[in-house]
Formats: sequence, structure tokens, C-alpha cells
Amino acid sequence: MGTSIKHQDWSNKTVLIAEDVNDNYLFLKTYLRKTKINVLWAKDGQEAINMCKNDESIDIVLMDIRMPFVDGYEATTVIKKLRPNLPVIAQTAYALNSDYQKVYDSGCDDYITKPILGASLLEKMAVFL
Repeated sequence: MGTSIKHQDWSNKTVLIAEDVNDNYLFLKTYLRKTKINVLWAKDGQEAINMCKNDESIDIVLMDIRMPFVDGYEATTVIKKLRPNLPVIAQTAYALNSDYQKVYDSGCDDYITKPILGASLLEKMAVFL
């Protein structure tokens, strides 16, 4: 049974979208709008680290792997040291088995491949929210 977007009310939750590509961020923000979740945006890994360190209201992170300055692997490793129970779902366009292992080794709780299918994203997020 899939997770219906019509029945998700995450108005008391906050997601941090760590994504350097504006169009990808806008897609995620627009898709998640119907869930009423509060959306924050980090444009690189260092910004994501800073936001997770300074904002306890963040309930889940959608972490792009390929970002400037600090990539998603390194950002996740640092975030998990700061907040070990904060769920991080990696977003990756790279589907090699070694990439998946690296995602988990960095501390990510799950991953989703790009292009992202909205229903799959909601199912993965629902496990943690």
C-alpha cells in the first residue's frame, strides 16, 4: 500500500532539503507542499551542517550527494555526529552498488535515486516521520 499525499499532514514537521540545483529544490518543495511540511533549503553541504547544528526543529534531511564545497557524504557524516538520530535520506543520480554502500557508510538512513518519483519519496519519508 503506497503513501497517499492527500493523507499526509506533516505540518508539525520540518525537512531540510540540501540541494545545490535550484530546479531540483523547487521540484521537491512543490511536491511536498501538499503535506504541509515546513521546508528549509541548504545550497551546499556546509550550509546543511550549520543548519542541522543550529536548528533543532529539523526532523529529516534530504541530502544531495554531489554538492559544492562539502559533498553529501561528508555533510552526512558530520550531521550524524552532531545529531545521530536525525534521519538523512540521500538523493543520488548515481546508481552504482559502490555508491549505495558509500551512502550507508556515511551515515545515511536511506537513499532515493534521481529522477525522484514523488510517491517513492513520501514512502521513504513516512518511515522516519
